[in-house]
Amino acid sequence: MSRYREAGVNIRKGEEALERIRELVRSTFNANVAADLGSFAGAFRVPGAPGKLFAASMDGVGTKLRVAILAGKHDTVGEDLVCHSGNDILVHGATPLFFLDYIAMGTLDPKRVEEIVRGLARGCREVGCALIGGETAEMPGIYAGEDYDLAGAIVGLAEESAWIDGSAIAPGDVLLGLPSTGLHTNGYSLARKILFETLHLRVKDPLPWGAPVGQELLKPHRYYGPAVAVARAAGEVRGMAHITGGGIPGNLVRVLPAGVKAEVARSSWPVPDLFRFLREAGKVGEAEAYEVWNMGIGMILVVKREDASKVERALAEAGHTVHRIGSIQPGSREVKLTA
Repeated sequence: MSRYREAGVNIRKGEEALERIRELVRSTFNANVAADLGSFAGAFRVPGAPGKLFAASMDGVGTKLRVAILAGKHDTVGEDLVCHSGNDILVHGATPLFFLDYIAMGTLDPKRVEEIVRGLARGCREVGCALIGGETAEMPGIYAGEDYDLAGAIVGLAEESAWIDGSAIAPGDVLLGLPSTGLHTNGYSLARKILFETLHLRVKDPLPWGAPVGQELLKPHRYYGPAVAVARAAGEVRGMAHITGGGIPGNLVRVLPAGVKAEVARSSWPVPDLFRFLREAGKVGEAEAYEVWNMGIGMILVVKREDASKVERALAEAGHTVHRIGSIQPGSREVKLTA
C-alpha cells in the first residue's frame, strides 16, 4: 500500500510546524491585521482607506515541477501557480490586484525562464491581475542539474464588511462542489511514486484511457473566479474552501465555525479516472486518498439552504458543472466523509 509519508511528505509535521510558529507570527501582528493564521489568505486593513482589506497569499507549485522537468514542458507551471494563489484569495471574496514571482535555478537558463513566465503571464491574464515584478536567482550548489523552484505571492482587495470567512455558516447549509481539472498542484509526490517508481511509466506512456502520463499530470490548476462570481450573484455563499494539500477534510474544516460539522457524500460526484487509477495501482487507502488529493473537487461553496437551488441553476445556465455534495449539520467542527 502506497502512503504519502513513504513518498517523502508528512502532513502531520506540517501541522506541527504551524503550531510551533503560531505565536511567533502573532507577535508581529498590529491593529491592521484582520485575519488570524489558518485562513486561506492573510488580511490587512488598507491604511487611509477605511473598510478596505488587502488579501494576500503565497504558494509554490510543489513537485509538479519534477513532472515539468521530465516532460521538458515549462509553460504551464506558472499558470498553475497564479491560479492556485488566485483561488486562495478568491475564497475570501477578494479581487486580485497583482502578482510577484520567484524563480530559482542552479544554472540560469534564459529560455526556460521565458517559458515559465509565459505561463505566469497567461495565469495573470486569466485571474485578472498584473505581474508587476519578481526575483530570479542563480544558486549553484543548492539546485542540481535541471532542478528549479517556483513560488509567488498574490495581493487582492476586498471589502471588510463583505469578507467571507465561514463565520455565518449554519446547520442546513448546502455544500456545492466545483470539479477540478486533475491533481491541480497537490499530491504529486505520491502520484509520482506510483506512476514512475511502482509502475515504471514514462511521461509519454499512455494511461488506460489513452492520455499520456505527462499530459494528464500537467493539466493546469483551474481558477474558479468566473464560477464563484455567478454563484455569489445568485445567492448567499457563506464560505468557500479551496481543496489543496490536505484534501477535502483538511481544507473544508478551515472555514467551519464552532458548533457545526460538514457531511460530504463521496458518491455525489464522479471521481475522475486518474484518481481511481492512482488508488488502485498504488493500493492507496480511501482515507489517505481523500487527504492527499482533491479527488475531483477543487472548490467547495457553502451556500445558504434557501439559495442552493438558485445557485445550482445559475451555475448550470452559465456552463459551470456543479455537484451537490453534502450539507452542514450541528456538530463539533469536523468534516465527515460518508458513502
